[in-house]
Amino acid sequence: MAPAQSPWLHEEVASRMVERLQWFRQKPGSWLHWEPLSGGVQAHRRLRELMSEAVCHVAAQRLPQALQATREAPAPSWNPLRWGQARSPAAADDDTRVDMLWANMGLHHEPEPQVLLQRWYRQIKVQGFLMFSCLGPDSLRELRAVFASEGWPAPSHAFTDMHDWGDMLVHSGFAEPVMDMERIQLSYSTAQALLDELRGLGRNLNENRFAGLRARRWHAHLCRALESGLPRADDGRLLLTFEIVYGHAFKPVPRVRMASNSAVSVDDMRDMLRSGRP
Repeated sequence: MAPAQSPWLHEEVASRMVERLQWFRQKPGSWLHWEPLSGGVQAHRRLRELMSEAVCHVAAQRLPQALQATREAPAPSWNPLRWGQARSPAAADDDTRVDMLWANMGLHHEPEPQVLLQRWYRQIKVQGFLMFSCLGPDSLRELRAVFASEGWPAPSHAFTDMHDWGDMLVHSGFAEPVMDMERIQLSYSTAQALLDELRGLGRNLNENRFAGLRARRWHAHLCRALESGLPRADDGRLLLTFEIVYGHAFKPVPRVRMASNSAVSVDDMRDMLRSGRP
């Protein structure tokens, strides 16, 4: 079953990404939503409203659930034949090519991000663009301090700096990468509420994490450590910081190095002809 809703933080970040779409003069004629279940089902509906004429594709590990969650409600109609008809996005495959690839709050979970960026590059049309967001290195800094004071392994793997993401985009073939970041500070009524939300945000990929499950006694110790070690707001709620990295980049027209003998793929030649460049 698809989740009733995506994590609140992911939906909030996605809504801020949507605002950045106004930077692009031309709306995409097609787009691919990468992992919408975690990236934001509500944001997906908002994007469909803004780009109602664009062809939509979905890529997800749990594809049937993702297609069901992003299925649109039937449009009102006086025609009985159209009652109950809903519009669903198409399932993306390796041959899918789109004007925009949208990937919200997922890249920091990828063990081989360079490989994934190269895959995204292949799935974007020439002069199309990528929009993504992910956690930055200042995320969970208060939680990391508590774990360090207890002598425990870090509560998560290290997150990549936005400048390194920019370098990886260029290395993958993208052009004109634009990176920025902001910090969002969330507050929680209890340590248990904080832990419940973190479980919904993703996995701990730290290679040095605890090898096995922790007992109830350790969990109680963890809650006490959080209650006493985390900073608090004026109203007494526990505070936790998330650094959000935003990025977008374009797929440029291929450039061919000319030599005495040069080989050009059919796809690259077609793209160059469409762009009007020699």
